[in-house]
Amino acid sequence: MSHAHPENWPVLHVTGALDPGLFKDFSTLAAAAGESDGNPPLSEQTLVTLRGADGGGHALLSLALYAPDEDSDPSTADDLAGIAVVVEAPDGSGVLELAVHPSYRNQGVAGRLLAALREKRGFAGLTAWSHGNHEAAAELAARFGYGPVRELRKMRLMSSTAALPDVVLPPDVSLRAFVPGQDEQAWLAANRAAFAHHPEQGSMTLADVQAREAEDWFDPEGFLLAVNAGGELLGYHWTKVHPRQGAHPAIGEVYVVGVTPEAQGLGLGKALTVAGIRHLQDQDLHAVMLYVDADNEAAVALYQKLGFVRWDTDVLYGPLTKN
Repeated sequence: MSHAHPENWPVLHVTGALDPGLFKDFSTLAAAAGESDGNPPLSEQTLVTLRGADGGGHALLSLALYAPDEDSDPSTADDLAGIAVVVEAPDGSGVLELAVHPSYRNQGVAGRLLAALREKRGFAGLTAWSHGNHEAAAELAARFGYGPVRELRKMRLMSSTAALPDVVLPPDVSLRAFVPGQDEQAWLAANRAAFAHHPEQGSMTLADVQAREAEDWFDPEGFLLAVNAGGELLGYHWTKVHPRQGAHPAIGEVYVVGVTPEAQGLGLGKALTVAGIRHLQDQDLHAVMLYVDADNEAAVALYQKLGFVRWDTDVLYGPLTKN
């Protein structure tokens, strides 16, 4: 293992999608960090965007820090010590995610990446996610003048023992599975309406949806749509199954539940949530998880009534002082 300070280690700057080889290196490092920490360091959208143009119209800046060959640990893949990814928005803001390979931690890798990022891009308009909000991330954020601005709560339900209420749908409303190639535009319109003020979910594009449809985990049978007698889409519950990773067993996810403004107040959100969880239970998963904004009191209360408990927290950091 290298013990040299990484102050002079080379940083590779990449804009736009990664080539397949570099994407594999990023994915391998992210998986190693996730296995070590119990949380993936890069969000799903970031990985989708890194893979290529299918991720939509997002702009990317990626930094890869390589350890010198003579000091490297041969057990690490390609000596990639750390990565930092900024997904840029059209308004000039950006969201940063950063990961350090477990074999290269406590050597100043994250600080070197942030120094290179400051030199290359600057921190203007930049926020940063800490998935799991580890103490080291909080200390690093404070060092660069950042503090918490948003809390995303991770909740979990032990699905094998959960006793759920019945699925009670409003009159003339039924559930059906999503049909790829048919339902994308209707779902996008419903999603935009349901999440008009959400910073990420409401801005999903057709390319974002199609990229997820191409993923191994995508299952249209677990993408439930609530429609009225005329076929109009009123709400949905998109579920996901995360495959087993090392010592971590497969787990289901309440990926996203949405109800259009016109269908609010009918109890459809609860019915869709329960229907999706039942679908996941039928696959013999030991647990179901979800993400919810900590300040969304109504959603948190609903999930708690269904038996979900707080599991972990992701924190978004923003500048407390001018950078």
